Amino acid sequence: MTPDHGRFLSELSEKERTLLILREELYEGSWKEMILDLSARLQKGPQVFELTETIEADLERIEELAKYENEHDINLGDYLEDEN
Repeated sequence: MTPDHGRFLSELSEKERTLLILREELYEGSWKEMILDLSARLQKGPQVFELTETIEADLERIEELAKYENEHDINLGDYLEDEN
């Protein structure tokens, strides 16, 4: 891991880190599958406003994490264990 990637990973918020861990554990490392699942949850009907806001915020966080991974051609999930 480069120092820049290490710094990026260490500066993730708790929510960003949680999304990254969930992607690895529940969605087999796929942002696409996670986005599809969260989007489907938004479409299913009446939601508590707070839940809708949380999902929308998570989708924005995912977009930023995926952008970083794409720009640097890395998988941040590969470095989760290295950081601990």
